[in-house]
Amino acid sequence: MELKKDSNAVAIDMLLIVHSEKRRAAQATQLDSQTDPGALLQNRGGFQGVRNGIRKWQELERNGFQGTQLTVEIHPQDAMPQLLKKFSLAKRTYVISDLWDITGLQGDKNGNMRPRQPGGKDAHAYPWDRSSLKSMPLDLRHFEKLDASASQVTVKSGLDELVSDLIQEAHSDLERVRAIWIWICHHIEYDVEAAQEKDRQAFKPTDILRTQKTNCDGYAGLFERMCRIAGVQCVTVPGYSKGFGYQTGQSFSGEFDHAWNAVYLEGHWHLLDSTWGSGLVDTTTSKFTFLYNEFYFLTHPALFIEDHFPDNKNWQLLKPPQSLRQFENNMYHKSEFYNKGMLSAHPETSMIRTVNGKATVTIESCAPTLFMFMLNGKQEHGLLSLRKNGMKLEVYPPTMGTHKLQIFAKGNSEIYSSVLEYTLKCNYVDLSVRLPAELHQPVGPSWFSEQMGITKPSHPDPIIHTSDGRCSISFGVEEGISVLASLHGDDGTITEETQRRYIFQLDREKRTELKVQLPHAGKFALKIFVKKRQEQGNFIFVFNYLLCCANTKVNWPMFPESFGNWGQGNELLEPLSGVLPANRNIPFKLKLHGIAKALVKGQDTWPLTLNPEGYWEGSCNTAGCQEIYVMVLENANHNFYSYILKYKVNDQ
Repeated sequence: MELKKDSNAVAIDMLLIVHSEKRRAAQATQLDSQTDPGALLQNRGGFQGVRNGIRKWQELERNGFQGTQLTVEIHPQDAMPQLLKKFSLAKRTYVISDLWDITGLQGDKNGNMRPRQPGGKDAHAYPWDRSSLKSMPLDLRHFEKLDASASQVTVKSGLDELVSDLIQEAHSDLERVRAIWIWICHHIEYDVEAAQEKDRQAFKPTDILRTQKTNCDGYAGLFERMCRIAGVQCVTVPGYSKGFGYQTGQSFSGEFDHAWNAVYLEGHWHLLDSTWGSGLVDTTTSKFTFLYNEFYFLTHPALFIEDHFPDNKNWQLLKPPQSLRQFENNMYHKSEFYNKGMLSAHPETSMIRTVNGKATVTIESCAPTLFMFMLNGKQEHGLLSLRKNGMKLEVYPPTMGTHKLQIFAKGNSEIYSSVLEYTLKCNYVDLSVRLPAELHQPVGPSWFSEQMGITKPSHPDPIIHTSDGRCSISFGVEEGISVLASLHGDDGTITEETQRRYIFQLDREKRTELKVQLPHAGKFALKIFVKKRQEQGNFIFVFNYLLCCANTKVNWPMFPESFGNWGQGNELLEPLSGVLPANRNIPFKLKLHGIAKALVKGQDTWPLTLNPEGYWEGSCNTAGCQEIYVMVLENANHNFYSYILKYKVNDQ
């Protein structure tokens, strides 16, 4: 070691020898009973956070820097130090700003080391550029082993030992932060009662470890303390939040209601919230449930600002920063909005005023996704159509006033999660737009119906208008898929089974046709179900059409009732009405496949003959009949006829 001296400072050239963590800890224990030179430096305004800096040098040594030649200058307390311009580290040269980048520390005018305040290089562009949900490139698969290990670590004695156990498998600051994050999110429970107290109490880390419960201040304080023990710069950031108890459109004032953290990694500050990463509070029961949420780990600042507004705008890490008024008015996308793959939603404000009694919401997603909605807690008064990358929803509130609209998305999971909430202000109701209560979501064919085996629909739009109350809808059907359709209106006098009779289904080899006759004017839901023939169980709802008819003269009868032997490829040309007039000769014309004989049975029996075009033709008389049946003989060697169609005859 060599000493150099000038009029203002003493310079010491030395070789820094870095020992292992265990050895350094043992040495620190021995020094506790002696005078600690580092403590003297801290008490006199010297370099604080030196131990954290030493850990940084240890990391550099592990990466191949075996010897470190340092020059240390000791200045009078009241002198402004001329910080070293550069220092040598193995074969690389660093300027002093590099030291700040590595440690996240910078000196104040008194020479004290403190966390560097966020600056321009930490700022991300606003609005979100859709590049990533994270503020730095991450491959979450890289953390799988570390996450599994950290989540299983138990508290043995104190915080220092816990952190030591957590970071044993960590090889970088990022992995150290990740291990601490995973442990807190899986072991610390949100204390709902403490959070609701008027005077929020301070939780000591030792108490949190003992009870494993805390409020948001405790989460943030514990996270900061554990990061500092691990040698990672971390600060607690207080502010306002759109969390538990938040009401859409509310304003913020007074005391801050939340706290989270910023961590210094790879030369930049990053944001995280371990409180919200650990789980959620049920708004109805006020009970906390552990439910890990990856979204709040190193969240992109342009997304973090949607529900976190810091006391210091610099901690937004945004360029330009947002004002409190913007924070209050901006649309709040829940974390599940992004977790489920959503990209954007329109309108971008949380309050929507209806136009001519209608409100429209569109969502763009990065992949096909299933959606549903609820207006005032019910899946009614709206048309939701799926798009390849998103959805479109048209809502018609049934009354004037304020309404709550919730939108849910399924994503890759089996559970729908709430992703958006709007407040609707309605000052006009269009009475002509009354949707059937049985109109379920989605409306119209889409990527989902194609995925379920229904392709190339004749009507790609979700709404079908008919002037005479009749329509014919067809679509391709994949092999092995059975289709079932039902018609639903709001006429309570017609049973569901009867309403099915207003649809006549024709199944051809690879295509199905639905002939529909409406019983009266109005709006009807035509539901489409599918089922794999080889599988047990019920038919699955796929989508529905909205059928609209304004012609009040419409009064179509039901189709004839068909039975199980009405086979694929059969076609009925006449009579299409399921109710026949009394005392009349009625012509019949059908295309039937794979049968030997066909007849019509009423009071008497009338055979049908096969014409050259392949149709079975004939007629019957309805005199004295209440019901008429079409029957077929499938095998000429048998004498057993099967029922395939049934007609009713009007009273005389």
